[in-house]
Amino acid sequence: MKEFSISSVSKLFTASPDREVIALDGIDLKIRAEEFVCILGPTGCGKTTLLRIIAGLENPTSGQILQDGESVSHAHEFCTLVFQQYSLFPWLNVHENVSFPMEMKGVSRQERTMKAKELLELVGLTGVEKAQTYELSGGMQQRVAIARALAHDPEILLMDEPFGALDERTRNRLQKILLDIWQKKCKTVIFVTHNIDEAIYLADRIIVMTTEPGRIAEELKVNLPRPRQRLGEEFTKLHLKIRKILEDSA
Repeated sequence: MKEFSISSVSKLFTASPDREVIALDGIDLKIRAEEFVCILGPTGCGKTTLLRIIAGLENPTSGQILQDGESVSHAHEFCTLVFQQYSLFPWLNVHENVSFPMEMKGVSRQERTMKAKELLELVGLTGVEKAQTYELSGGMQQRVAIARALAHDPEILLMDEPFGALDERTRNRLQKILLDIWQKKCKTVIFVTHNIDEAIYLADRIIVMTTEPGRIAEELKVNLPRPRQRLGEEFTKLHLKIRKILEDSA
């Protein structure tokens, strides 16, 4: 994949027989291969709806999703979505959860075992392969969910506020792990968040959205060197700039 595009996508929901809600209004966005893009905005701006449309879980009212200029209707074939809720299978252990997508594709047991071991090592979970998921902390469960998403070998990793339910220390640690995975696996990442610092720390580019209706207010390229210093002067300046954009568009 060279480029992924969202072209004039709008989404209407019927709130009542005589009222429609415009969740998204004319979203145009191009995302390059291996780019890390954060979609940032307040609750109700359509971030999750947009991600679900990209994943093929929702149909847009108008507009289309394009891959290398060609319209696609089944984006789930090259995208995998990681939710805020871990959505793991509680009846399977850690290894079995990560192996499950490969089993559904008919991958041999030997190859599944090797790949699952590699992915669990990548997310820092070597040694817990046989543990039940309910025995793990929230941060560890989310790492299992990320490893399982990578088992699909997607071109695009879609992430819907995956660290939103975690404490700050765990969130910061998983952000570092995610960046390491992104750099090693060369995936395209589209990451939804309402946390300004998280977006600045992670993204190559930040898409700031406004609500009622959901529109793109501004696109900001993040030119800060990695690893980024959260208390650095340029980091703080960008945080204040984004906060002003959100306040002015509220």
